[in-house]
Amino acid sequence: MNDNRKFAIYSRKSKFTGKGESIGNQIELCRQNIHLSYPDISDDDILIFEDEGFSGGNTNRPQFQEMLKLCRQKQIRCIVCYRLDRISRNVSDYSALIEELNRLDVSFISINEKFDTSTSMGRAMMYIASVFAQLERETIAERIRDNMLELAKDGRWLGGNPPTGYRSVETVGSVTIDGKKRKARKLELIREEAEVVKLIYAKFLEFNSLTKTETYLIQNNYLTKTGKYFSRFAIKNILTNPVYLIADEQAWNYFDIKDVDVFSEESDFNGKYGIMAYNKTSQQVGRANEVRDMKDWIIAVGKHKGIISGHDWVEVQKLLSQNKSKSYRKSRSNVALLSGLLFCGNCGSYMRPKLSQRKNKDGELIYDYLCELKEKSKSQKCDMKRPNGNELDKAICEEIKKLSEDKSSFLSMLKKEQKNLNINDASYQEKLKSLRKSKSDHEAKIKSLVLSLTQSENTPAHDYILHEINALDEKTKAIQAQIQEYEDLAKTGIMSDSEFEGLADMMLSFADSFDSMSVEQKRSAIRAFIRKIVWDGENIHIYFFGSDDNEIDLSDTENIEPLCTGCK
Repeated sequence: MNDNRKFAIYSRKSKFTGKGESIGNQIELCRQNIHLSYPDISDDDILIFEDEGFSGGNTNRPQFQEMLKLCRQKQIRCIVCYRLDRISRNVSDYSALIEELNRLDVSFISINEKFDTSTSMGRAMMYIASVFAQLERETIAERIRDNMLELAKDGRWLGGNPPTGYRSVETVGSVTIDGKKRKARKLELIREEAEVVKLIYAKFLEFNSLTKTETYLIQNNYLTKTGKYFSRFAIKNILTNPVYLIADEQAWNYFDIKDVDVFSEESDFNGKYGIMAYNKTSQQVGRANEVRDMKDWIIAVGKHKGIISGHDWVEVQKLLSQNKSKSYRKSRSNVALLSGLLFCGNCGSYMRPKLSQRKNKDGELIYDYLCELKEKSKSQKCDMKRPNGNELDKAICEEIKKLSEDKSSFLSMLKKEQKNLNINDASYQEKLKSLRKSKSDHEAKIKSLVLSLTQSENTPAHDYILHEINALDEKTKAIQAQIQEYEDLAKTGIMSDSEFEGLADMMLSFADSFDSMSVEQKRSAIRAFIRKIVWDGENIHIYFFGSDDNEIDLSDTENIEPLCTGCK
């Protein structure tokens, strides 16, 4: 074994709760175990990997993957964790991990279970423990589903953001969720919003198109709960949500044919109430909620009024299924460079490339940039002229290449920022002091709330306090990130004149090679310097990274003419 390889300590916690073993405690216990078993190992020989906010359901965690990367690079000789389930609760993940670590000659130690894979007995015992870990995970999943079935008896709303058309209100009684009693809630109809939902279903049935439905809603000023225009995706979410479905005979037949677990009796589908779907989404930390297969849903008749008849709701599902192969895809240009950077100066929407079938004198397909709101509203909500994309991209590339000129706007801006940035300045020190005080205040509040948490078990205040702790913990992490930026800046210091000249030389070399870059490389280079670009119909405004004042205005640029074809 290579004695130069290091030990790795891995710790994981799903979220900050103030209970159980914190990541800090896990690391310290592992460190003590290493020093006890390997007296010659110093702290410099130990690498720390921490994942907070991730479950043990899978191993796709950033620090865990970084640790495995170093194992594959032969830099780690042993992984130490506090407890086996800190790595994973999945048997297949364990098997794959242990097999790979064996190939790499990397030992694995779990100090809580006293497992050490450097011995055959340790490997056997760890496999047995992993089986029980997965059994526990599957038992939890079964308990959750059983809990869902119990909740389905009452058809109650479980909480969260109510869908468009409804508000959440308290009702008589209580429900038990995961062993805890909570006040029962139900959905109450908001008539104005319900009319919008009815309109969305009616227009989709009329147009058989998400795009045309979206255009109609934008043109006629229909807005979401948050005051934004309805997007195709928001419309589709409404069209596929069974909460709007009236529990009638057609609804019963639909779920019966789809082989969905319906908890209510057929006689309950009498047209009086709407549908509640439990176990509908899979919620994973760090990922958007995914809709489960309909066969995994638990359907029950709710306590709220439905909005859409079974006939219309089922017909919408058929049309959506038929249209799946024709679903909306953003058009993509293989040559356009500014997608995601270019904004409309009129309404603030993104401008996307739109290819034509014509070619310019250089044999390139001509494309222009089109405001998304203009396109969606058929020019009713925005009438921004479209700039020639080929010429606009060229102008931006030329501006990037000018970064190497001694008197260019960008280098002048950097020099100005260089002079303004003084780590000894009173405002800098005051800002750093303020951040440190805020962090200290947040930590003090967390400690106080943790003490309150222990006294609030089985009370309505418990969940509220836990929510406040997690919120403060996130804020503390954000403040610490800011402090780290300021401290790193202090360590780095300000560039000397020679270092600044070196930067200019590097940019000169960069400009010389820019024209030979691939389209993908040019896109990356542009995004390295430019934060956003605004087209106002006549001029281009380039905003480099830094403050909003760092702007270059390409005014009266003769070679960027608006394309007015189709413009009003």
